[in-house]
Amino acid sequence: MSIWRRKPLAQLLAEAADSEKGLKRTLTAWSLIALGIGAIIGAGLFVRTAMAASQNAGPSVTIAFIVAAIGCALAGLCYAELSSSIPISGSAYTYTYATMGEFLAWIIGWDLILEYAVGAATVGIAWSEYLNNFLVNVLHISPIPFEFSHSPFQKMVDPVTQVTHHGIINLPALFIVGLITLLLIKGIQESAFVNGIIVIVKVTIVILIIAIGWHFINPANHTPYIPAASVFTDEHGIDHSYGGIMGILGAAGTVFFAFIGFDAVSTAAQETKNPKKAMPIGILGSLAVCTILYILFAHVLTGVATVEDFRTGGKEASVAFAINKYMISYTWLGQLVTVAILFGFTSVILVMLLGQSRVFYAMGKDGLLPKIFSDLHSKFKTPYKANFAILIIVGAFAAFVPGDIVGDMTSIGTLFAFVLVCISVIILRKTEPDMKREFRTPWVPFVPILGVLVCLSMMYGLGWPNWLRLFLWMAIGIVIYFTYSKKNSVLNNPKK
Repeated sequence: MSIWRRKPLAQLLAEAADSEKGLKRTLTAWSLIALGIGAIIGAGLFVRTAMAASQNAGPSVTIAFIVAAIGCALAGLCYAELSSSIPISGSAYTYTYATMGEFLAWIIGWDLILEYAVGAATVGIAWSEYLNNFLVNVLHISPIPFEFSHSPFQKMVDPVTQVTHHGIINLPALFIVGLITLLLIKGIQESAFVNGIIVIVKVTIVILIIAIGWHFINPANHTPYIPAASVFTDEHGIDHSYGGIMGILGAAGTVFFAFIGFDAVSTAAQETKNPKKAMPIGILGSLAVCTILYILFAHVLTGVATVEDFRTGGKEASVAFAINKYMISYTWLGQLVTVAILFGFTSVILVMLLGQSRVFYAMGKDGLLPKIFSDLHSKFKTPYKANFAILIIVGAFAAFVPGDIVGDMTSIGTLFAFVLVCISVIILRKTEPDMKREFRTPWVPFVPILGVLVCLSMMYGLGWPNWLRLFLWMAIGIVIYFTYSKKNSVLNNPKK
């Protein structure tokens, strides 16, 4: 019962070919690009951009996006090769199982829970914030009370009555996670259709903000473009490197959360009609479109509003705040943005929960998680039991944990997954040189090695609190592996 035993590539390819017993293949290349954009343009653009500018980089957050995009492009090239060569659910978990053995596969599978589940919770929290913004600024009615739209770790002093309000539970975040879970259980085709409509609206709004906001840029807000190196302490008492190279690296690690959509695309490989051609198009296409929009959007947002605006008045709703404060004649755009962002966040949650359920499905089939997670609905052919389990996990995070904390946890978890994917390409080139590859990562091993180095540098920039959270999360995962997963592994216990 070796913990380093690898899953045979022939077995993986046989599972991918046996489509009758598993998930339905219904997605096209365009569906995958829409899924990628659906996940990439959301919390990262509308929330994390302002957060990274206020805590780390100021106007140079645009440079941070370029750094993050380079890391993503390097990892994306590796993902494209692996997902087209091994078109099966599980993403980085499956690739690691085939190259580095069961124990590391478990580690990355456990890490993907951190990436997708916590990522969905982060966006659910942002969705809740924008829902209140929508109720107040668009419908002009009272918001959901602070107590029922914030976690127990958050508090607010009413500026009028000076009464302190403490959060109890974030009910809107819990509601949207539950609603999306039901849609995913209904089917991947229906989910992709809803996502496609949302993406069209979302991208249109982003282009509108860039085009109109460009005329409201105040050059003073971009001076200096790279602030002098200093330390910024946030409301939770956590220190962040602000300005200089460390500020840019810290911001890159923070906004990296924005790019995890193309990673989620790879989890849908087993539900794609022609994965060998469609997967590289979906992964690299969505990454290219969103990188351009991100850089332009960040340049406009940091030019329209000040860093202090993001730290005090805007916070999670900084985009609408900036429009309402500085683009007076375009208040309608602020209202439209709030509506579009609500729908946009919905698509992000959808893709994150989709990715998580497919990882659970793969791990359940392998016995590393309970077998019920691999059970498919008799009619819809979706892993509905996995979806319900994820609802409990994500719902708990969304309801009871502050958004900024879970967001950075997601970034470091994603970066760690990318590191192992890059390494997997190098190993497979050595161990399976004759494997048919529809897409080949160029300049191996230089591109994967560079991808590892860039991702590690962004992990370093996220600071020790996030490293500590990662180590604690991994420690819990290791305990679960040796007490449950190792004993129930199908590969190590073929008679079970």
